[in-house]
Amino acid sequence: MHILVTNDDGVQYPGLLALAKAMRLLGKVTVLAPDRNWSASGHVKTMERPLRVKETCLADGTSALCSDGAPSDCVALALLGLTDKVDLVVSGINPNANIGHDVTYSGTVTAAMEAVIAGVPGIAFSLDSHENNLPPDFEPAIPYAQHIAMQVLEKGLPKGVLLSVNIPALPAPEIKGYLITRQGQRVYRDALVERKDPRNRPYYWIGGEAPTGIIEQDTDFGALNQGYVSISPLQMDMTACQALDDLKNWNLDRI
Repeated sequence: MHILVTNDDGVQYPGLLALAKAMRLLGKVTVLAPDRNWSASGHVKTMERPLRVKETCLADGTSALCSDGAPSDCVALALLGLTDKVDLVVSGINPNANIGHDVTYSGTVTAAMEAVIAGVPGIAFSLDSHENNLPPDFEPAIPYAQHIAMQVLEKGLPKGVLLSVNIPALPAPEIKGYLITRQGQRVYRDALVERKDPRNRPYYWIGGEAPTGIIEQDTDFGALNQGYVSISPLQMDMTACQALDDLKNWNLDRI
């Protein structure tokens, strides 16, 4: 089995090395990740400039590839023929949870989406450590990432479906197990911050407090709150099927 490992935090980020270590026990691993941080980049496809790829080394001395493109670009490069045929794409481990509407912003999740578009299983792994001021500890997450990837390699995923996996930032003995979940409700607390540059011209930051979520049964946020690993199957078909009949009742016969 050939596994592609990528992320949105940059090729040298410790979470990527942790994920690569987990995947090496399952098969051949190729690392192709961005050369810088692309957090909250969403689903990007670079079309108007060339993409560069170069060799580098991870902190443990193993070889890797990095690109000046986005996470989804890295996946596209590999699946279009830059590497040998890929059987599974894994992305992460992101230092913050990707729950609810986060998945539309997340470069970690959209890298897995790019795999699914190409017909290759994709898994996005994230660690729920956003409230911790200490550097994230990815070691407890490694066996969970490895076990879920092994299940996907053995059993596959439905066409058009990827997995978004969120792991509690807890010591291994405190993680209670797995829950299959749906997307929960993220609560964003963004605020616009206006400042002035040295020439007294305004510029803006999107700031505010860290997002929270609504604790509900069977949701990604609820599972993390209870100390479980959340496994959410996401689909690329974003059609709001429940709205089809309502729209068909519109009067669209004339302008």
